[in-house]
Amino acid sequence: MANILILGGGFGGVIAAETLAKELGHEHQITLVSRSPKFIFYPELVRLAFGKCEPEDISFDLREAMLDRRVRFIQAEVARIKPESRRVILPHGEVDGELPYDYLILALGRRLATERVTGFFEHSHHLLTVEGALKFGHALRNFHEGRAVIGQCPGARLPVPVYETAFALARLFAPGGLGERVRITIVSPDPPGLQFDDLNMARALRTALDEHYIEYLPDFPIDTVTSEAVSTSNGHVINYSLLMLLPPFRGPGAVTGLGITDNEGYVNVHRTMRVQGVERMYAVGDCVNFSGPKLGHMAAHQAKVAAANVALEIKGLEPLQFYDHEIMLTIDEGGQESIYLHKGLWDDEPAIVRQGRFWTWAKRVHEKYWLAKHS
Repeated sequence: MANILILGGGFGGVIAAETLAKELGHEHQITLVSRSPKFIFYPELVRLAFGKCEPEDISFDLREAMLDRRVRFIQAEVARIKPESRRVILPHGEVDGELPYDYLILALGRRLATERVTGFFEHSHHLLTVEGALKFGHALRNFHEGRAVIGQCPGARLPVPVYETAFALARLFAPGGLGERVRITIVSPDPPGLQFDDLNMARALRTALDEHYIEYLPDFPIDTVTSEAVSTSNGHVINYSLLMLLPPFRGPGAVTGLGITDNEGYVNVHRTMRVQGVERMYAVGDCVNFSGPKLGHMAAHQAKVAAANVALEIKGLEPLQFYDHEIMLTIDEGGQESIYLHKGLWDDEPAIVRQGRFWTWAKRVHEKYWLAKHS
């Protein structure tokens, strides 16, 4: 019997556990370790902040979900991985000490490197936890005039919540509010169009921003936040009355020093999702060293590939499943012109860009289906 250990209870971890349970049946032990007892559907945090849903609408209990699939669940913190002895160190939680494994799937997500932006922790809101979204929602209810600055710090790699927050703010104060009482500014560290690497997507976004009277400032790499302003290292400063930023991302601390990461701490993998230079170890999701943004559908796709290849290895076969890196997302503009993008990141094919009310509806239906299916 093989002992398969999955670290992380996000999209990648949940999909990996489900896929392995289907592939392997009851012959092998599958264990999911998560710091949190709940799965959070992070794409819904913008709607949570704006009061469109409740925390219980976008989460489910991981222990119950895993029990239904005969996957053992352990709530614990992961401190360190020891590939040479195939053990994971859990410093505190339901299990203290070392947990052995035969096969390991890393789905630990990314670390929020708020220390890289001076003053971020003290002064900025973010939309990367339920608590953060609720806190930002409280600030929204007390925001009636002034400038709202919404953006990403260098290395954030998650543009969708930035645009959806700006659009939701514009709807909140229209008609009559924007330009008279409220000004909305999006700041990005990247040049125009670089975030999605597609000219048609850049044009569609810019048109939608203009229609909502949202200012867009590219090439604005924030490195300092105060109680009243954000600034860059080259001296550009913007004052604000309301601030929501996504901080820099880095790879998880548990893999530091193992020789398996790039210089930002992300795990190096092959297209099979197997970790480079280490046997019986795979990695999926935000912790992986792939270009472009970090999105939930990418983690889910990678998890299916990794799980299928672990199952093949257990059967004595070589990994045969390969991951294709692509973006597939919808930016909810809230009206007629929500924007859908589908683009391969490892090929030269043009992106598919579509606009219309249908994409907002499709996004809501997909999210409800996903939560119902996996909870």
